[in-house]
Amino acid sequence: MAINTPWFRNWLQLIALSLLFVAVMELIHLPAALLLGPMFSGIILAIFNRPVTVSKKYFAAAQAVVGAMIAHAIPPSVFGRIAADWPLFISCIFSVIFASAILGWIMAKLQVFPGSTAIWGSSPGAAAAMTIMAESFGADVRLVAFMQYLRVMIVALVAVLVTRMWMGTENADHVVATFTLFGPVRWLPFAGTLLVIAAGYLIARCVKIPSGPMLITLALGIIVEDTGLLSLELPPWLLALSYAMIGWSIGLRFTREIVCYAARALPRVLLSVLTLVAVCCGFAWLLVQFAGIDPLTAYLATSPGGADTVAIIASSSQVDISFVMAMQTGRFILVLITGPAISRFVAKRLGAQSSG
Repeated sequence: MAINTPWFRNWLQLIALSLLFVAVMELIHLPAALLLGPMFSGIILAIFNRPVTVSKKYFAAAQAVVGAMIAHAIPPSVFGRIAADWPLFISCIFSVIFASAILGWIMAKLQVFPGSTAIWGSSPGAAAAMTIMAESFGADVRLVAFMQYLRVMIVALVAVLVTRMWMGTENADHVVATFTLFGPVRWLPFAGTLLVIAAGYLIARCVKIPSGPMLITLALGIIVEDTGLLSLELPPWLLALSYAMIGWSIGLRFTREIVCYAARALPRVLLSVLTLVAVCCGFAWLLVQFAGIDPLTAYLATSPGGADTVAIIASSSQVDISFVMAMQTGRFILVLITGPAISRFVAKRLGAQSSG
């Protein structure tokens, strides 16, 4: 293969830019750096007309890895904790989902973004999953990614600031997790994990459901984890490669027109995100007043998204971590389940109102 070709040079530029963005974002502790870095790099190459494409097969395989990652991140104990206090969890989870749906509807009504795109972009949590699923249901995946990851960064920043103000600065350095790309690997569980990922990928090719590789692998992963058949092993380098594939696939679809459109919408999207954060603070206050939950636990439990960042903060703070992760995981699962239905409902309502 000749190295002095536009195709090779463009890929080299894409990889180099991605490594640079990831390094800078990791240095300043921004969340989702492994996905956002490649996505930003893809956007830059796309708007400067440097043609690079990611095969749909690689994108689907990356979705399957994300499905396995989600399955591994859901601890079996979370369902017992939710069942023990189900009225509290259900009311709190649905309140956050309802608030985000209302904000998405307002953004669609004001034509900040098209109907289904505004709803998918406003979903409170599961940013990678929502971005992947949105395309399957007709939303503009580029604008959904813009909204979702802007929310992730803002929510993570606010959560860190609230924790530092509440706890003081002595534990501030422990809020950020260390990241090792090439750590030790348990090879036998890793081989089993690859079989689960391959099975999810192949079944999805036959079944043809929206976001099939991710959702089917997620279901298979939960089954093997909760039955004790296998403890999924996902080395950081495999996750990094999968996030890069997803980031590149999204970023390379951007155009100058889409970038300008997103930039014009930025103030209103920021207002929407900050409003959601404020509403969730209100829900946290209700937990403190009526459920006897301590303020920091209540805030982290109701924080709208960035569950991985919230988990890191909670593990290094004096909070009820099982309550926090049960609330975050329960909302994550319900967002996955209800996202398509809410999106279709709002899109139909907006369509009916515009035609009426």
